[in-house]
Amino acid sequence: MRLGVLDVGSNTVHLLVVDAHPGARPLPAHSHKAELRLAELLDESGAIGPHGVDRLIHTILDALQAAEDKGCEEVLPFATSAVREATNADVVLARVKAETGVDLAVVTGAEEARLTFLAARRWFGWSAGRLLVLDIGGGSLEIAYGVDEEPDAAVSLPLGAGRLTAAMLPGDPPDPTHVKSLRRHVRTEIARTVGEFTRFGSPDHIVGTSKTFKQLARIAGAARSAEGLYVERYLSRSSLAEWVPKLAGMTAGQRAALPGVSAGRARQLLAGALVAEGAMDLFGAEELEICPWALREGVILRRLDHLPTS
Repeated sequence: MRLGVLDVGSNTVHLLVVDAHPGARPLPAHSHKAELRLAELLDESGAIGPHGVDRLIHTILDALQAAEDKGCEEVLPFATSAVREATNADVVLARVKAETGVDLAVVTGAEEARLTFLAARRWFGWSAGRLLVLDIGGGSLEIAYGVDEEPDAAVSLPLGAGRLTAAMLPGDPPDPTHVKSLRRHVRTEIARTVGEFTRFGSPDHIVGTSKTFKQLARIAGAARSAEGLYVERYLSRSSLAEWVPKLAGMTAGQRAALPGVSAGRARQLLAGALVAEGAMDLFGAEELEICPWALREGVILRRLDHLPTS
C-alpha cells in the first residue's frame, strides 16, 4: 500500500510517501517539504500567531494535494515539539481540523523518542546490540536506550536547534559570550538525564538521527546524500570539537556554503553542534553512526505493525 506520513515539525512540514507492506522495508516514493520554522514563530506568550497558523494551514493543504496526486491510500498526520508546546495548541489544532480536515495527532516527547528508537532498531537490526539513539530536532532533543524495539529509557529535552537559536543565539555571527552561555545550558540539561541511561550499562552502538546530525557528519567528511542510504556515515567527537569554534565564528551565509548545509538550516547549525557535542561528551561517545531513518519511518513502521497480515 502507498502511505503518506505528514510530519508537522519545528522546522518543516514534511510529507513522506512510501510504498509499504508488513514485513518489508518501506520504500520512499516521494518527498514534499516546506520550511516553516514554527519553533521560531512563537510569540512572547509561547503561542503560534495567526500568521503562523495561516501558513501552517496553507502548507498542510499543499501536502494533502501532493499526497492525493501520488495516490496515497492513507495519510498519517502528526505534530511534534512546536505545536505540542505552543500555549494555544488547542486553538491551532481546531483550526487545522476545521480548515483542512486533518486531525493532527500531537506526539509526546517520550513517544517521539520511542518511535525514533524503533526506526533505528529496525535499520540496524538485533546484531547492533544495546542502542543509544540521539535525535536533535528543531524544538527538542530525544534520547533513547535499549536492547529491544521498545527502549528501556527515553526522554525528550527542550534542546532543539531552532528553539535554542531563537532564544539564546542572537547576532550573526553570535557573540562569544552567548555561545559560552548556551554551551553551559545545554550540558547542564543533558547531564541531569545521563544517570537514567548509564544505569543500564554501556551501549554497544551509538546512533544519531535527524538533519542536524546528517549535516554535521557531512561537513566533517561523511559521504554525500547522493551516494545513497546504504553508505555508512559516522561523526566523531573530535571532528565536532574542531568544527564548533569554526561554526561559532561564521555567519549564517558562510555556514550555508558548507557542503550539505541548507540555507534554511544554516543559522541553527551552531546550536545543533553544541547539543551534539554536549550529548556525545556526556555519554562518552567517541563516535556515532548516522541512521537514515528517524521519527517518520518509526510512525510508518508502527502503522505497518498494526495492519492485518493477510
